[in-house]
Amino acid sequence: MRIVKTMHKADWPAIISRVAGVAVLLAGVLLAAGLCTASPQDNSVPSIFDPHSTPADSIRHLSYFVLGVTGLIFLAVFSLLGYAVVKFRSRAADTEREPAQVYGSTQIELAWTIIPILIVVVLFLATARVIHAIQDAPKPAEAVEITAIGHQFWWEFRYPALGVVTANELHVPVSDSSHPTPTFLKLLSADTDHSFWIPQLAGKTDLIPNRVNETWLDPHETGLFLGQCAQYCGTQHAKMLLRVYVDSPEDFKLWIRAQQQPANEDANEAAGRRVFERTACLNCHAIGGTNGTGRFGPDLTHLMSRRTIASGAVENNSQNLRLWIQNPDSIKPGSLMPAMKLSDTELDALVRYLETLQ
Repeated sequence: MRIVKTMHKADWPAIISRVAGVAVLLAGVLLAAGLCTASPQDNSVPSIFDPHSTPADSIRHLSYFVLGVTGLIFLAVFSLLGYAVVKFRSRAADTEREPAQVYGSTQIELAWTIIPILIVVVLFLATARVIHAIQDAPKPAEAVEITAIGHQFWWEFRYPALGVVTANELHVPVSDSSHPTPTFLKLLSADTDHSFWIPQLAGKTDLIPNRVNETWLDPHETGLFLGQCAQYCGTQHAKMLLRVYVDSPEDFKLWIRAQQQPANEDANEAAGRRVFERTACLNCHAIGGTNGTGRFGPDLTHLMSRRTIASGAVENNSQNLRLWIQNPDSIKPGSLMPAMKLSDTELDALVRYLETLQ
């Protein structure tokens, strides 16, 4: 009996340890939820819980519903588990008898079969409704149409009706209730699988070779929204970033007019243009008005109108531009941009020329 009592007393540290483990797990869940729901001032990472577009708002509501259902399941399961641990723990008085043997219960088995099926059906129907509302949304006549092409490791954006080609930084008009102007995107891939994701504006949509997928967004306010390739596509997948500038209707028209202009021709930088046209640069890049018509790399006609280079990896300034041309791996290891191996004179001339491409 003395040994049994000693074993019984030793059970409490094990129980306390289990309870502490559950408490730590709950604290981790609450911390993760707090980080997800933090405002942009508290958390610089774009959050699906801070939507600024109709598709993103639909996804947020669905996420709250799913989290609510799964949260109730979590509480129910762990409450029953905690109750069982405390209620049916080993006691000294129970050492001489065998616990009651339960070989089956039709009611319990039906309950744990039917209830999960009903939960799955409800979640499926809720998700299908949101998917249908987003994917089958009608396209109004005022919609802006853009073709987005994923490359390793950058984004190409084409505005077919407007004659504009740009890279990595997407400009779209704001879409307010008085003048809805949604943006519909046709998503293509030039090489491997990519995934177009702007958490605050729309959900993830994959870009798959030889297949056309579509998505849309209707931003409700102006500003900068950050996106990311959400499908591992190679070495520099993590730095395949994109920036979405939501402009007012007037600013969007001004941007379009500026992008429709031919490339700036500065006679003082003719030497830099010759470097571009005589090296391998023109095999990958295009600049309007030159013999460069490459499609493997971004169109550089209005390079300096972009705030970043290397698909958002660094700020677009002369120092970074020079480093990017001279040694791309120093900024983006594993990128497909080759080191041009230019002399200092050629490199300086080329950088000065590129800086004129506003």
